[in-house]
Amino acid sequence: MTRTRIDWLDLPAAVRAWVEESLGAPVVEAVSQPGGFSPGTADRVVTGDGRRAFVKAVSSAQNDRSPGIHRREVAVTSRLPDDPHLPRLLHAYDDGDWVALVLEDVEGRHPVTPWRSDELEATLAAFAALAERGTPCPVPDLPTGPQEVGEAFGGFARLRAEPRDDVERGDPWIAAHLDLLCDLAARATAASAGDTLAHTDVRSDNLLVRPDGSVAIVDWPWACRAAPWVDTFLLLADVNRHGGHDVDALASEHLEGRLGLDPDDLTAAVAGLAGYFVEVARQPPPPGLPTVRAAQAAQAGPALAWLHRRLGTGR
Repeated sequence: MTRTRIDWLDLPAAVRAWVEESLGAPVVEAVSQPGGFSPGTADRVVTGDGRRAFVKAVSSAQNDRSPGIHRREVAVTSRLPDDPHLPRLLHAYDDGDWVALVLEDVEGRHPVTPWRSDELEATLAAFAALAERGTPCPVPDLPTGPQEVGEAFGGFARLRAEPRDDVERGDPWIAAHLDLLCDLAARATAASAGDTLAHTDVRSDNLLVRPDGSVAIVDWPWACRAAPWVDTFLLLADVNRHGGHDVDALASEHLEGRLGLDPDDLTAAVAGLAGYFVEVARQPPPPGLPTVRAAQAAQAGPALAWLHRRLGTGR
């Protein structure tokens, strides 16, 4: 989670005025929300007449890439189907620098981690239902799974392009097995092809558990058309990261059993995910996001441990 996030009062007066005009009344309360890594606002707001909404806004002053990510989210969220698991985009703002979204305020909280069994089952059910309704993909011009997933799963290939002694110092086992790891990641990239609406950034802080126990899936800039297993795999990767569950048993039931994912493709996906976290954690932090590399490094260890279990390498 970033600790440098701006909040409602940091927004330019013009952006705040636009939000209030869009909602039809002045904002009388704004509460910044935890989670995520955007340096922009993430505020639950309440207007004078009691209307609630969720406002997120950012400019290039916080991070030069963040406005483009918000624009992607506008383009995706404005075309998402009407679905109880998805947020509704109410209004969008773009003055060329500041980009803002006003979204339906989903009453709820992030899942407890390590994951509680009841909340995990509800989240698995939410992704299963979304995959069923989202096939064929209702937003047909989204990037493909190999395009979106392949970029992330290219971590080991990018490491292979670095000086070998640099990789050796980071992890001698990775350095000795880079060709195998690259081949596995490439296999997972190919297996990600499909025509199901996929979120591809599944983490506990992109999920909200409502009071009735149902789950909403929020923050959609990285959506693509992919295989139906992709989001469930990423959910189980988050479960693996936090511990407390037999993730291999869950994968056997939900990925191999329910979704028919080949066990070798599952191992390949774990390799691709591990490569992403290992490689990206080596990069300098982006402007305005000082904590993101530490968070990614913390995810590399559990992903590698899962990979070693899958490969039987005993580490």
